[in-house]
Amino acid sequence: MSRIGKLPIQIPSGVTITVGDASITVVGPKGQLEVPKLPLTNVAQEETAIIVTRKDDERQSRAQHGLQRALLNNAVDGVVKGFEKKLEVNGVGFRVNGGGQEIEMSLGFSHPVKYTAKPGVSLTVEKMSITVSGIDKQLVGQVAAEIRELKKPEPYKGKGIKYADEVIIRKAGKAGK
Repeated sequence: MSRIGKLPIQIPSGVTITVGDASITVVGPKGQLEVPKLPLTNVAQEETAIIVTRKDDERQSRAQHGLQRALLNNAVDGVVKGFEKKLEVNGVGFRVNGGGQEIEMSLGFSHPVKYTAKPGVSLTVEKMSITVSGIDKQLVGQVAAEIRELKKPEPYKGKGIKYADEVIIRKAGKAGK
């Protein structure tokens, strides 16, 4: 039995979950999310919990069991608390401006780089840090990865865009005579 899949998902007050044939709708105080219903799993709703079970003990069913529970749990957490990722911009002359849906960055190129976030994600800029926030965990992570991809941190001076909790392993420069 999947250790993650067998755990029940507690439904907080203010959250309603509707189980359909092809998708599961989670509505909460921060918004609404749709989670696809995987074909080899069953989703049952009790009074204050959701229980995910699998139809058989095949390999694909076991894989989908934990995945379905994790997707549902992330949707419930998203509509209640939301998710955020923090990015830091390091480098001499690097600048970040804007907020909301669009930011403009000077990253050492000959032109400013503009990034427009996908709907459902908001960007907040404070000095040299960018906070990506939203209710969909996958979308927040995807936007943060796309911003980081614009100027990855390099290993010699650590210049670039990195996650706030990321550790850049530094390399030694040229060995002088």
